[in-house]
Amino acid sequence: IYGRSDATLNRGGVRMGTAEFYAVVEGFDEVLDSLVIDTSDARGGEGELLCFLVLADGASLPDLEPALRSALRRELSPRHVPDRFVAVDDVPRTLNGKKCEVPVKRILAGVDPAQAVSTGALRNPDSLEPFLRLRRPRGQAPR
Repeated sequence: IYGRSDATLNRGGVRMGTAEFYAVVEGFDEVLDSLVIDTSDARGGEGELLCFLVLADGASLPDLEPALRSALRRELSPRHVPDRFVAVDDVPRTLNGKKCEVPVKRILAGVDPAQAVSTGALRNPDSLEPFLRLRRPRGQAPR
């Protein structure tokens, strides 16, 4: 694991740093920014590995996805290949520019957004909207 990231993912007992994903995915000219979230819960329930992408103008997720999957599999491992890629307009960031990995994971898990993150600490609070639409009801198991 290299790079600085507070979010370490654990897929099938394999620990992975999110910085590894970002190095591969953001190496594509078509990807302006990305955020990877593992929706597995603290009890060990297997969730989805989601990769949210901010695409460059003219880039198409259906066209890009096979190349992303192949690069992640080749450069990292098959466990690093997300279950889903989702296009978003922006990645939530703190005022310091750090990606909001943990708050987004908590929002997707159904935690009240006001408890997951202080919008006053975000550079771009409107970027939370797509994640709010994807969140599951509190107490519902991961898909």
